[in-house]
Amino acid sequence: MKMPDHVHTCSSILILSALLLPNGIDIYSLTVDSKVSSRFAHTVITSRVVNKADAVQEATFQMELPKKAFITNFSMIIDGVTYPGNIKEKAMAQEQYSTAVRRGESAGLIKATGRKMEEFQVSVSVAPAAKITFELVYEELLRRHLGVYELLLKVRPQQLVKHLQMDIHIFEPQGISFLETESTFMTNELASALTTTQNKNKAHIQFKPTLSQQQKTAGQQDTVLDGNFIVRYDVNRTASGSSIQIENGYFVHYFAPEGLPTMPKNVVFVIDKSGSMSGRKIQQTREALIKILSDLNPRDLFNIIVFSEEATQWKPALVPASEENVSMAKSYAATIYASGGTNINDAMLMAVQLLESSNRAELLSAGSVSLIILLTDGDPTVGETNPKKIQKNVQEAIGNQYSLFCLGFGFDVSYAFLEKLALDNGGLARRIYEDSDSALQLQDFYQEVANPLLTNVAFQYPSNAVEEVTQDNFRLLFKGSEMVVAGKLRDQRSDVFSAKVSGQMDMQNVTFETESSTAEQEKLFQSPKYIFHNFMERLWAYLTIQQLLENSVSASDAESKALKSRALNLSLNYNFVTPLTSMVVTKPEGQEQSQVANKPVEDGKCEGLWLGSLNVTALLRHLHLHPLPPAQGHQTSLPRQDSSSGCDSPFVLEPSREKGSPTPRVSRKPSHFLFLKSGTERRRSWLEVTGEYKAEKAGFWWIKVTFKNPELQVHVSPERIVVTRNRRNSAYNWKETLFSVLPGLKMTMNQTGLLLLSGPDKVTIGLSSQNSPAKGLLLFLRDTDRFSSHVRGTLGQFYQDVLWEPPAATDDTRRKLKVQGKEYSATRELKLDHQEGTEISCWKVEL
Repeated sequence: MKMPDHVHTCSSILILSALLLPNGIDIYSLTVDSKVSSRFAHTVITSRVVNKADAVQEATFQMELPKKAFITNFSMIIDGVTYPGNIKEKAMAQEQYSTAVRRGESAGLIKATGRKMEEFQVSVSVAPAAKITFELVYEELLRRHLGVYELLLKVRPQQLVKHLQMDIHIFEPQGISFLETESTFMTNELASALTTTQNKNKAHIQFKPTLSQQQKTAGQQDTVLDGNFIVRYDVNRTASGSSIQIENGYFVHYFAPEGLPTMPKNVVFVIDKSGSMSGRKIQQTREALIKILSDLNPRDLFNIIVFSEEATQWKPALVPASEENVSMAKSYAATIYASGGTNINDAMLMAVQLLESSNRAELLSAGSVSLIILLTDGDPTVGETNPKKIQKNVQEAIGNQYSLFCLGFGFDVSYAFLEKLALDNGGLARRIYEDSDSALQLQDFYQEVANPLLTNVAFQYPSNAVEEVTQDNFRLLFKGSEMVVAGKLRDQRSDVFSAKVSGQMDMQNVTFETESSTAEQEKLFQSPKYIFHNFMERLWAYLTIQQLLENSVSASDAESKALKSRALNLSLNYNFVTPLTSMVVTKPEGQEQSQVANKPVEDGKCEGLWLGSLNVTALLRHLHLHPLPPAQGHQTSLPRQDSSSGCDSPFVLEPSREKGSPTPRVSRKPSHFLFLKSGTERRRSWLEVTGEYKAEKAGFWWIKVTFKNPELQVHVSPERIVVTRNRRNSAYNWKETLFSVLPGLKMTMNQTGLLLLSGPDKVTIGLSSQNSPAKGLLLFLRDTDRFSSHVRGTLGQFYQDVLWEPPAATDDTRRKLKVQGKEYSATRELKLDHQEGTEISCWKVEL
């Protein structure tokens, strides 16, 4: 299954590129070995090449890895000699790099390449017949985002590879609760190359395609392998929500309690409507805000501030998220248009004053959480324009009472300014990328903070048992996330390691207690089943460095210097390429002697339905339904004359092999309706399909398919597909290859744009957009014998008793059929088969 670049999630990303290859350079082996031990991922990429040319050739090793990852090693083996990468303090490495640049020899090795990726690249000359091995190693802590951990590999070898293999090993002592994979290049031919094995706490995913499976065109070297491969999973949790794991004198404490109620929140949306937001940005902002308003909890309070030269608030105070207020707010949001300058200072102070005045008026409920969400696309240009003064003004006004989240739209805004503004006030910053999915990016961010569970969370350990503990106090815990604390155990420690986590939930103080046997934990991680030894110390160092760098952003100059100094020492001790260190890559004598890798920083036949023995295609006034091609038999058609509009809306049926066998029925509905529902709420196979017809589109404007198991929603429009799972959105374009395997459901799409949703106990649903968006959407059904007896809705009614009367002896082009006591006339006509592009004989029914 695939995950697009836009979706923001904590993940690990790698491009299996391999090389930028001249003629003669051949990759004969490309492997990835990723070991995930208790969320900590250690990934090794090895590429082996040979120069088959008669002259010296240059090979460029190019890989992409996640921005959150730290490179720990890179080496080249040439003619049996290893040329390592050495990690040094950035200033020292920069001096060496600058010298090389002055000689015209060198270029940077790492650069940001997208929303979540960085590109690592190094070039080396290869003699004729010589072989070279490249090896890159990086590490990363996978963070839980909207209920899942994610490992993302980008596969792009650019040529056929004799030995291409990916192995992903996952070891989670808590147990793996679910596991799913997704790919954007997988085809039915490649499916056999993918194997997944899983037991209670281990999983192994292997992808090992043959040369013929990789081949895109017979007799050519082009490859089908070009896209994403994603693994997502989550773990089991105890009632306490805690898991303490111990290895080699270090511990990690994961905390993500389940079943807690969501706390009410008071949220002020501060929206930039300056001139630079005009066009698609303000349109997407309106779209996202309207959707976000729909997701507010009835217990929430909210208000909206829009600003350009001046700031304007929608209501004089925060208002409850009642149906009436939300409806009015949506109408208001729809009228936001862009013009003017950017007065961030006044807008932020107005937001704080709104919360304070609402609090004085006792509108804010006790135990609620107050949030300010700022969206802007540029630097301040009106009023107070000094970034440091704005940061100071906002921090003093908030006074540690509220949390501020800053969203920077595009690259014209100073991300460093927004990051400090957010971190100073207990929040975080996020960049929203200008793209077709910007509205989804905004919605996904809101989902991250939409459900606060605890405030003022503190971790407590026996003082004589631990030292050098990472951050152990947090302002907010949100649903779907996870808090992580790591530290070092003292030598004189007890056999049982205990911990307490305290926090506030609504009006109560709550405490979660847990303990872990030191001996049992140590034994667990020493067993042969364990796949990545001695990782916990490195996890601790990785987490400590990240937190030191984050804290340095909001610290004073002197404190920031001390924090960076400690982070530098840890980076050097543990061989991490961080924003404070660089990797110097050495090369054979006679070539440019060094290249420097620096860590970038953020600032920048008739289409119809299977009905047992019938195939039904309903091209209703409110919908275009077209079936998946049947295994055998022909299809026929049935339509309707809408008396209110005079429009023909055909409904198509395949006659059964035996005349008179049962078939279904259709009924009129308004333009926005439920047209198919199978099963009851208690059944695992529960399914619901809804849609909306637009006359100007001559078809469906959108169709939404909702599954209960797994909990997943697929929302399609003529322009794109959006899949929502665990409140996380993924967007796909039509005709984009997709292959996703979830527990109980497979989702695939080929290059013809046919999206299939299938499962072992499920009706297969097909969705497709016609060549022109103006023509609307098509829906296909297959395996309809799997519908439950509870199937209902505009289409669902047809999966009940339908009876054909015998044909008339004098005219075989007309017949009668009965559906639930009602009689309809059917006329044989030619209709277009959307699969084959030819006309076939169908029955047309007037409804």
